[in-house]
Amino acid sequence: MAGPNLINANPVIHAPKTKVERVFRLEEEDESTQDPFDEQEIFELIKNINDPEHPLTLEQLNVVQQDHVHVDDAGNSVLVEFTPTIPHCSMATLIGLCIRVRLLRSLPDRFKIDISVREGTHQSEVAVNKQLNDKERVAAALENSHLLEVVNQCIASALL
Repeated sequence: MAGPNLINANPVIHAPKTKVERVFRLEEEDESTQDPFDEQEIFELIKNINDPEHPLTLEQLNVVQQDHVHVDDAGNSVLVEFTPTIPHCSMATLIGLCIRVRLLRSLPDRFKIDISVREGTHQSEVAVNKQLNDKERVAAALENSHLLEVVNQCIASALL
């Protein structure tokens, strides 16, 4: 993953936030009922995705935060906003693609998933957001075997 020509050679590493312990309600223990998805559950799915450039997670780099995950379970939508480590990060699209793939593989098909760079955090945020939320562009990217292999490597640790 990491090579000699790093875009951000010295990223700031953040300690994970104090884990909020999920309180399970009695009705959530009943397998016959459908419990709603929430921000914490979505964050748990994406926080351990590896950065494509460093052997660190998106949570450690503060790229993803639970406060920037928005879920409307009744409306079947999920929005994840992420913050690249530097304003000219060339890996932003790849990071967003990794988040999208992880959620596509984990959530029911009923969800519309939107991934975006947080406003004002990347010099090409409009272009990156357009790429990340265009079904045809995402499908074309995932047809590239090398790119798919990189995505799979990044999300592999998130599956553990």
